[in-house]
Amino acid sequence: MTEYRSRMMQLAFGPMIGHLIGTALRLGVLDRIGEGERSAEELAAEGKADLQSTTRMLRALTGIGLLAETAPGTFAATETGAFLRTDHPESMAFMVKLLTDPSMLRSWEHLGESVRTGEPYFATVFGKDYFSFLKDNPELSEHFNIAMSQGTRVTAQLLPKACDFGRFGVVADIGGGDGTLLAGILRAHPALRGILYDSAEGLSQAGAKLERAGLAGRCELVAGDFFVSAPAGADAYVIKSVLHDWSDDQAATILGHVRAVLPADGRVIVIETVLPDVADDRQEGLNYMSDLNMLVNLGGRERTHDEFAELFSRAGLSLVSVVPVGPQVPYCVIEAEAV
Repeated sequence: MTEYRSRMMQLAFGPMIGHLIGTALRLGVLDRIGEGERSAEELAAEGKADLQSTTRMLRALTGIGLLAETAPGTFAATETGAFLRTDHPESMAFMVKLLTDPSMLRSWEHLGESVRTGEPYFATVFGKDYFSFLKDNPELSEHFNIAMSQGTRVTAQLLPKACDFGRFGVVADIGGGDGTLLAGILRAHPALRGILYDSAEGLSQAGAKLERAGLAGRCELVAGDFFVSAPAGADAYVIKSVLHDWSDDQAATILGHVRAVLPADGRVIVIETVLPDVADDRQEGLNYMSDLNMLVNLGGRERTHDEFAELFSRAGLSLVSVVPVGPQVPYCVIEAEAV
């Protein structure tokens, strides 16, 4: 019984833990500790913060496993905590910063209203939808783009092994941001060419990234709105972590525009979580937390196999296969063809 009581208290403290981690990120605690050890006194002085309060925060971070107190008042990052350093090769700093940002959390205070109405609450709180809010807040928009890149990095490495892109000549990435995913596909298939399609804001960091990767000559950047059109000229259209942002009607519109330019033998390849028909606690329920986050902030949703099949059908597509990307990520390769 004690174990269950402890687990319940951990869950109840969850929102406060999120604020703790977000504060540590915004104060640059993990970056200042780096790969070595730092004293609370040093960290407080550098952050122009109260020593006692800083020590209490560092010990709380130790208590949740992100830091280790190696000697009284001296702290080092754990292997988990190191992922919050911005210079870590597999950094999750901006993704975690995004999820703990007040703009993301405030709508959660109205989860009950979203559950009752089925509608997102972000616009009620901020006066505009989430993506309009990002457009009006350039720094947050930049952080969002970096977070999406961080969240895509491992998938970009695994996807070419889970899906045969060698059968295609041109792959278009719809809503592809800075090109992290498309770059992974193009690197694995030197004969392949790419089209990266997103809003001007979404593409703002793509040119430099593709140039650094030596792929700029093989990839065309096209700015546009997937609610209006999709770029012609590809025989495969990849859509990662886009459809879950939107309602069924909106997602069907996006797919419909892709269907309109899809060649007869082309494929639509959606990369998203596929929820099981019966709920489980795999990945500690993160897929279901993402589902509720879509509800309160965006009006989107995570979907089951049958819900994806129905969504494709509405857009004139037929679901062909669903294959896991790999054990390290929660995504599946959901492939569809024209009816």
